[in-house]
Parts: sequence; structure tokens; C-alpha cells
Amino acid sequence: MNQYFVYILLCSDNSYYTGVTNDLERRLFEHQNGMNPNSYTHTRRPLKLVFHEMFPDVNQEIAFEKQVKGWTRVKKEAIINGDWKSLPRIAKEKKQH
Repeated sequence: MNQYFVYILLCSDNSYYTGVTNDLERRLFEHQNGMNPNSYTHTRRPLKLVFHEMFPDVNQEIAFEKQVKGWTRVKKEAIINGDWKSLPRIAKEKKQH
């Protein structure tokens, strides 16, 4: 069975990086060791994995990653804290501003 992951890293500058992979352990190693000098995370190490969600289907994974990348920091922090129930309220509050 294939596994695909959407993950969020907390960077040393307190920003978040959202990514996708089919091998979470390998991808984290690449980020932590600066394997790609042109990547967003390269100059923001050390990094901390703060969220990951597994998907059995690559299309679901890609769709969720795109969704999360468009979210505010508050929404990302809600799922990082496991507070999925607050997402509708946060979205509603954002629309009111």
C-alpha cells in the first residue's frame, strides 16, 4: 500500500513550511541536512516536524497540501494542535474581517 504524507515543519525563524512526500523520514533528513541549498528551509534550520497526515491516495495528498498552503497561520496552528473542530469558526472569523 502506498503512503503519502502532508507535513508541516516549524522553522527556526518561527515560520511554517508545508510539504508532501511518499517517504517522511527521508524527506525530513533532507530538510534537516540542507540537501537542497535553494529550498525555503535551507537557511531556516533547525526544523521541527509539528504535523503530518497520511493519505492512501496521491491526489488526496496533493489537494490537501494545496489547501493547507493557502491557510492562515491560525488555521495551520489549529491542525498542529489537533483542533480540527475550530477550522470552520476560524474561516468564518477571517471572512468577517
